[in-house]
Amino acid sequence: MWKLAFALLFSAAAMRAENHPILSIGALAPDFELPGTDGTIHKLSDYASSPILAVVFTCNHCPNAQIYEQRIQKLANDYKNRGVALVAIEANDPNALSIDELDSSDTSDSLEEMKIRVQFKHLTYPYLYDGDTQKVTRAYGPQATPHIFIFDKQRHLRYEGRVDDNYREEEVKTQDARNAIEALLAHKEVAVPHTGATGCSTKWSEKSANRIAALQRIEAQPVSLELVTKEGLAKLRVNPSHQLVLINFWATWCGSCVAEFADLQDTLRMYSDQDLAVVTVSTNRPDEKDGVLHFLQKKHATSRNLIFASNDTQEMQKAFDPAWDSAVPYTVLLSPDGKVLYKEIGSIDMLQLRRTILANIVWQYDGFAKYWQNK
Repeated sequence: MWKLAFALLFSAAAMRAENHPILSIGALAPDFELPGTDGTIHKLSDYASSPILAVVFTCNHCPNAQIYEQRIQKLANDYKNRGVALVAIEANDPNALSIDELDSSDTSDSLEEMKIRVQFKHLTYPYLYDGDTQKVTRAYGPQATPHIFIFDKQRHLRYEGRVDDNYREEEVKTQDARNAIEALLAHKEVAVPHTGATGCSTKWSEKSANRIAALQRIEAQPVSLELVTKEGLAKLRVNPSHQLVLINFWATWCGSCVAEFADLQDTLRMYSDQDLAVVTVSTNRPDEKDGVLHFLQKKHATSRNLIFASNDTQEMQKAFDPAWDSAVPYTVLLSPDGKVLYKEIGSIDMLQLRRTILANIVWQYDGFAKYWQNK
């Protein structure tokens, strides 16, 4: 059975490479003219004075790409005074990403979201966007993010593949990209001109149907609403679920609640595979249940949805949090043991909330959590 699975995996990889072939060693650098996060258009010719050019295809959403950001930044910093120019290009079509593929990110891969990432992580290398047409990406053929291409003075490709041999930086043994650059600076042949790039596969525009299908599956899920008592709210606060729980108190008459509701549902869809539960609690009166349910259905709210079982709003609030006696929205993120990780009365800073979730997920590799814990 494992032989068949391996054969199918190898066949799929070969098919991807055939459909989107990697630029051949020795080939000239394909031209580009792309918008950057700095608000300017960048062209291949802008880097003509640099003896060596490194082009890295990467993205926002992939966890591998994320933890390589600082390695790419260090690569750019270490060689900028030695005649090496480095340019990063966002390779993915954001419309080809289904929302559950954002389970390791605070944003998707659009140009505006790239600007958010650059500011958050203080990235200074040029970061260009090719997601609308993928014309440049198709010319280079990156198979995963990140995938680096290194060109000599005449802009012939001399190395392409991985940046180094391990996404766990503490376990890196071979600095493939640096080895190639050092060889070119010394006017030597690159000993290993190709390595396999590992990371998230390039999201080609042909995959956009997957995104639509994922949305249709979400819209087909049932939406329910149940009454919750004071005892139920007290139990909710203790968090007996043993998973991350995001709880949002809201009301249909609250404009700011309604405005952020869709983003909260998207947050559930992004991180549901990361063991996050979302609970919405309507502070509407119990006899308004039908209207609240109608709203939830329009929003395709697949979260666990509750509504106060009592007209005594103040007592219901105190049952969850004795210190809460004011307005909605009121949002709390609880750890599996009930610790408050995020708390906001009023509108949510959605990026801060999502980064807090990502920083507290139990990852198989703790480097992914550290990425979100550190600015």
